[in-house]
Amino acid sequence: MIDITSGLPAELVPLSWLIGVWEGTGLVEYEIGDGIRRHEFGQRISFSHDGLPFLNYSSFTWQFGEAIPSEPADGPDAIREPQEARPIPLITENGYWRLSRPPTEADPGPGMLPGVGPRPFSTAASVETLRNASDGFDVEVSLVHPTGVTELYLGRVKGPRIDLATDAVMRTESAKEYSAATRIYGLVEGDLLWAWDIAALGQELRTHASGRLHRRD
Repeated sequence: MIDITSGLPAELVPLSWLIGVWEGTGLVEYEIGDGIRRHEFGQRISFSHDGLPFLNYSSFTWQFGEAIPSEPADGPDAIREPQEARPIPLITENGYWRLSRPPTEADPGPGMLPGVGPRPFSTAASVETLRNASDGFDVEVSLVHPTGVTELYLGRVKGPRIDLATDAVMRTESAKEYSAATRIYGLVEGDLLWAWDIAALGQELRTHASGRLHRRD
């Protein structure tokens, strides 16, 4: 049986271990033809909610730039001390995470239409009825990239692990070729670990990136 933290919508309890700000590092390692694109990156992820039954998600990543030497303090022969490396912005993502279930008249939408009647699945007992055959919960995640890609993931959460696979990928004419992806998230020794496989740039689905993030607040 799930327990509800004060102020948390009941439907978010299975996803509540994600809530917070996470920061850490990761590695991109993507094979394209005979070559491999590899680089380290830093990342900050935020999961939050505003009283509605979904999580707000945002991710910002950056590459580590080269250290820039400072100006010599005592003439041209003085030793230059390296400054801290400047991060190079890489990508951002924004989206929403929620349990996947049939809509009801009480759910808001489409557009700004309010729901009719009491909000559904507002108790622990009612959320328990949403458990799937594997004793977890089905989830759906929608993500938007500023590069012209929108992803819809379907998957499941069971305890502190989430498995996702794209159900649809939409691209604008200006976006690079990208057709499918899977993602895994897990809570390991208090850290958020994740792995992301993609099918892009003419390649089949394969390893792309992974990271380990520490909770900041």
